[in-house]
Amino acid sequence: MSVRRTFYSCQVELAMDTIGGKWAVVILGYLKEGPRRYGELRRLVPEITEKMLTQRLRELETARLIERTVDEGAVRTVTYRLIDPGLRPVLQALYDWGGTLAARDSIEIGSPRAESSESRRGDPVGRTASPPPSG
Repeated sequence: MSVRRTFYSCQVELAMDTIGGKWAVVILGYLKEGPRRYGELRRLVPEITEKMLTQRLRELETARLIERTVDEGAVRTVTYRLIDPGLRPVLQALYDWGGTLAARDSIEIGSPRAESSESRRGDPVGRTASPPPSG
């Protein structure tokens, strides 16, 4: 995510500058489903490094797209939630379009970790245990 400028030639340019790149949109897609703890996000997006996840979460918080809540109970927990309701239909549209592309191009969608655990159990189909984010 870059520093927000004061002039954009197009609304889409501003929107993409605010949301950021690939990982930010994936994180937002999972937060669209409801609040998530840091560890949950880490498991849901195993390809992202901890450094990158932390950086993207901070950027999304700075952009006022998500909110970070710290619970200082017996065990300290950090929870993130989507706070911009205008993002929900945008994220749903991206999700739906991704599903259309996957069907069109015969691309399998699913959780890489769930897939590998299913494979270890002898599932020849390689089905996934948890679906990707949805509406």
